[in-house]
Amino acid sequence: MDELQDVQLTEIKPLLTNKNTRNFQDFDCQEHDIETPHGVLHVTMRGVPKGNRPVILTYHDIGLNHKSCFNTLFNYEDMQEITQHFAVVHVDAPGQQEGAPPFPSGYRYPTMEEMAEMLPSVMTQLKVNSVIGIGVGAGAYILSLFALNNPTLVEGLVLINVDPCAEGWIDWAASKLSGWTSNLVDVIMAHHFSTDELTDNQELIQTYRLHIAHDINQDNLALFCGSYQYRRDLEIERPIVGLNEATVNTLTCPALLVVGDTSPAVEAVVECNSRLNPTKTTLLKMADCGGLPQVVQPGKLAEAFKYFVQGMGYIPYVLLSHLSNDSVPTVGMTRLARSRTASSSSITSMDSSRSRNNLNSLLEGGVPGALDNQARPQTMEVSC
Repeated sequence: MDELQDVQLTEIKPLLTNKNTRNFQDFDCQEHDIETPHGVLHVTMRGVPKGNRPVILTYHDIGLNHKSCFNTLFNYEDMQEITQHFAVVHVDAPGQQEGAPPFPSGYRYPTMEEMAEMLPSVMTQLKVNSVIGIGVGAGAYILSLFALNNPTLVEGLVLINVDPCAEGWIDWAASKLSGWTSNLVDVIMAHHFSTDELTDNQELIQTYRLHIAHDINQDNLALFCGSYQYRRDLEIERPIVGLNEATVNTLTCPALLVVGDTSPAVEAVVECNSRLNPTKTTLLKMADCGGLPQVVQPGKLAEAFKYFVQGMGYIPYVLLSHLSNDSVPTVGMTRLARSRTASSSSITSMDSSRSRNNLNSLLEGGVPGALDNQARPQTMEVSC
């Protein structure tokens, strides 16, 4: 194996050029309305499945749709260099797509569990055998449920701002809205953005406030938020070697947990990390980033995703445009010996068997023996 090299990641600015402009355009996509056991799902597909490779399947958060949640990332040049190797399926939660009509009076919106149960129908209709999931917030929760119930269909998960707990966020969010009228848009903004972001990044905040208020059907949005508010605990548990690894309920696929270091979701993501298998899970905390890392830092996330899929045995070499030829072999990430959280179980680690993952090699080389004792793991995080 070539010697690993550390590189410095360049700062990436949000791809929002004009104030109040909501430019979430799709390119070269096909839209489908797919019947499922719990209603119709609107999905958008880029490309066609390539051989036996998995398809990248995305699921957005509340207040967003696939365009506003993911198009900044997937239209980013470096991400396109990666996704040329994969087809991409964007799933819109029921009634959240652009131009969605209101649901009829008395309509019962699907639960989180039912939304996860809709995804096999999407895969069958589109002739998809397996997926690598990328979910944000509510979408990360849905994809986690899907992977728990269908482990053979999911090869890997990138979970951004995932919350595995059942406790509702609405009361918590409303308590953060000092001096604001706690309408639905304000509550969702507090779900996505920290207090500092709401004050400091006016262009981004104005763009998403207008999008949530005007581009999403408000009645449909309230139903989606209600389902997420009343979600159940994922009831996942960290496996312990020699005790419960064969029976414990947890994700069996590789997982990359992502959160911005000023995101409102930091504590929830750390909690999720503490419940997952440390040999298959990496926690990536992105510096100078808040609640929407896929929008604010698409370059960094694209690079992290590249190494994640490389660790699964796909795309062994991809040159990202903002890096030189000499800087490709490894991601420039700072390893912190101790988590900034109080939880000693907040760890970052990766499966040593996936040696092609440069990030994994970097971690293993920097912290020898970190996985020797799962009952007392080393506390570490990766930040970039």
